[in-house]
Amino acid sequence: MTQSKTILISHPSDGVAAKSAARELAGLLGFDQKAGEEIALVVSELAGNLVKHAGGGSLILTAVEEHGQRGIEIESVDEGPGIKNLDQAATDGFSTVGSLGCGLGAVNRLMDELEMRSFPPATRGTHLVCRRWLRRPRPPASCCPLEIGAATRPHPKMEVNGDAFVIKEWEESALAAVIDGLGHGQFAHRAAVKAAQYVETHFDRPLDDIFRGVGLSCRATRGVVMAVALINWSLRKLSLANVGNVEVRMVNSPQPPSFRVRRGVIGLNAPNPVITEHDWHEDNILIIHSDGLRSHWTWKDFAALEPEPSTVIAQRMLHLLARDHDDATVLVVKNRKSAGPDGGRKSATDQNLGQGPL
Repeated sequence: MTQSKTILISHPSDGVAAKSAARELAGLLGFDQKAGEEIALVVSELAGNLVKHAGGGSLILTAVEEHGQRGIEIESVDEGPGIKNLDQAATDGFSTVGSLGCGLGAVNRLMDELEMRSFPPATRGTHLVCRRWLRRPRPPASCCPLEIGAATRPHPKMEVNGDAFVIKEWEESALAAVIDGLGHGQFAHRAAVKAAQYVETHFDRPLDDIFRGVGLSCRATRGVVMAVALINWSLRKLSLANVGNVEVRMVNSPQPPSFRVRRGVIGLNAPNPVITEHDWHEDNILIIHSDGLRSHWTWKDFAALEPEPSTVIAQRMLHLLARDHDDATVLVVKNRKSAGPDGGRKSATDQNLGQGPL
């Protein structure tokens, strides 16, 4: 696929033609009206920034295809003064002469990939490339066998929660994430919400792309720590990436997996995550929780809850382990279990479960 169009930008009115060309190409590629308008908004932001901050430049719209997936690529090229801090330029609310301004925050949120190159003062100009891929989720070949549940609550003295979680299921995959904004209160809440919004809208991207996008989204916040699990139930494979101090444990595993944790704060000084691959077995239970829960627990304290739904397990763990000075979130992933011979199961309350020593 080689369809491409170059639009010279030197005046604000040139942005109108660029938006029209973007809508047209997006429609030809199969993007729906909402996606087409979002792509047009990105083009409008980039065109405006070329005029305001670089004195003009060019936008190149190209139809691209990769691994059988179609998409649109937008290049922005100028010979302006360049950008001293690319990450800062992609932060919402940041704008100064010589930067591309706050519009890059929207570009990062609305596109699937964003790459920027600029090397002032040795050279002039900035080269930006962003891409958005056409999503046409296929129906799953079989019903999702996974059961994912979560429980969360804010700091007992706060009205808003500085933790967040994301659960997405599509095709033959499921994504589960726990996000913890630094500290608690409104600023931690803002960071967690920004991160969760990015994950919600980019859940089907590679894990390293998700972490990179969250990092850009959270640059103007306190930052977050985050663990993301991706399970392909057809292949029985688990991929996990974790930056910060979110706790991740796998129970009922024939061989306890080694999860790699990178220390840092996403949006501030975080390194790239280490993505590890693991087998997913029918009896596995994956537990992810923020540091608002005490970490000195063992599964034997909760093993009697195993037949219960994931949400029940998460609620019970939250109730027993949550600290009284922080936000707290726990997420549980396991395979669905068929009902017993009597057609049902006793509840955790009936059996007085999960109350072992802690």
